[in-house]
Amino acid sequence: MTTAILSALAEEQSGLVATMLQPQRRVHAGRVFWTGSLHGKDVVLALSGIGKVAAATTATALIERFGAARIVFTGVAGGVGDGVRVGDVVVAQDYVQHDMDASPLFARWELPGYARARLACDVGLSAILLEAARACVASAQGPFDLKTASPALQVHHGLMASGDRFVSAAHESDRLRAALREAGHDVLAVEMEGAAVAQVCLDYGVPFAAVRTISDRADDAAHGDFALFVQTVASRYADHMVRAFLQRL
Repeated sequence: MTTAILSALAEEQSGLVATMLQPQRRVHAGRVFWTGSLHGKDVVLALSGIGKVAAATTATALIERFGAARIVFTGVAGGVGDGVRVGDVVVAQDYVQHDMDASPLFARWELPGYARARLACDVGLSAILLEAARACVASAQGPFDLKTASPALQVHHGLMASGDRFVSAAHESDRLRAALREAGHDVLAVEMEGAAVAQVCLDYGVPFAAVRTISDRADDAAHGDFALFVQTVASRYADHMVRAFLQRL
């Protein structure tokens, strides 16, 4: 059974490629895929590209071309929920597309043809990912020593939002969160790919789980915080969480 590990940025996956056994590089649909073994499990690694369309294309290729039986997304996100700080980890419980608006034909945020706004992640995979994230955070506050992170890191589990926009202004983040919360969608973090992969996995009946490390607060300092975090932390987080996840499968 092949597990696909999907990431948005090269920095989030470089360490995983380096530790694969019998890696094979394959190019398909303009993307690079690495197949091989990690921690005793058959895996395929890929970069989604940035944005929902790119992520959907990559997820489809993972399922149809590479036979992925499950997809796990690792990456970074902007924190918008109360108490969600830089260095924290969010494991998705479900997803909403914050830029979906087919009103008045459909309710705001509802996905046409799906009769819902929220896409659930696989319960079993998410539980394993939660365990792995907690182990990673515990090591981060000990020998892992992420000096750019908050002094008391936390793991959160809940709703994430995806959209084709890098949210990087406090007023935009506040407005987005308030509108979603008013409709009953209390979002913890925002990013640009996860909901699209969740939708593809729903269509194909493939289990999906996602974990995002908080690189910024989706505010006016987001651009600088994001760049620093990706360069110094994202790859190490991905290495530790993926290792712990695969060991628990």
